[in-house]
Amino acid sequence: MRIPFISKYSHSPFGDLLEHAEKVKECAWKFQQAVECHFSRECETFAILRQEVIDLENEADVIKRRIRGHLPKGSALKVDKFQLFHYLREQDRVLDSVQDALEWLAYRSDAGMPETVEKEFFLLVDAVIAPIEELSVMVGAARDYFSKPSEKQRKAVKETIQNLRRQEHEADTAEDMVKGKVFRLDADPVAVFHLVRLSEIIGSIADHAENAGDMMRAMMAR
Repeated sequence: MRIPFISKYSHSPFGDLLEHAEKVKECAWKFQQAVECHFSRECETFAILRQEVIDLENEADVIKRRIRGHLPKGSALKVDKFQLFHYLREQDRVLDSVQDALEWLAYRSDAGMPETVEKEFFLLVDAVIAPIEELSVMVGAARDYFSKPSEKQRKAVKETIQNLRRQEHEADTAEDMVKGKVFRLDADPVAVFHLVRLSEIIGSIADHAENAGDMMRAMMAR
């Protein structure tokens, strides 16, 4: 039986991956607040919330560099490192999509949300938060599995991956509902384009979370 590569070194990258996942989750919560603030005529803190997301993303970058710097160079276990880097890239791309969505919102700072679309739009925002929260659960279970492999822990990781896939599908459905309603709006074409593109960017948040789950599955299959 091959020993998991992280048990050969004093520092497990999965501890840092979990810290990074927690930072991604913090960003997601701030993102949710910022979106709700943007479309509320009573909220005046969108810029502040957006800056808090940027600050959290910078903190996540520090963790990301630490993960890369602590992996041993010249290791014969290059496949594991390749998969780990791909996992980290997808988890980090969740942050990129969050920032892209807030940047896109800022282009139309005074734009409101049509009442006929509001319910579906906020359902989409809620739907992409769920898989991000699941990332922390998955990484925590993976950390436990790779430190002391057992069939029970393996099943725990696989279960979170299945949850991620289900949640991403729910986010896709919510995105389609938003687009369907937006295209039926009797509105300015620029407003229609802005909302459609916004829903796509928000939907990509869940896509990257699912991709991270797929990369974790690849590491588990080893």
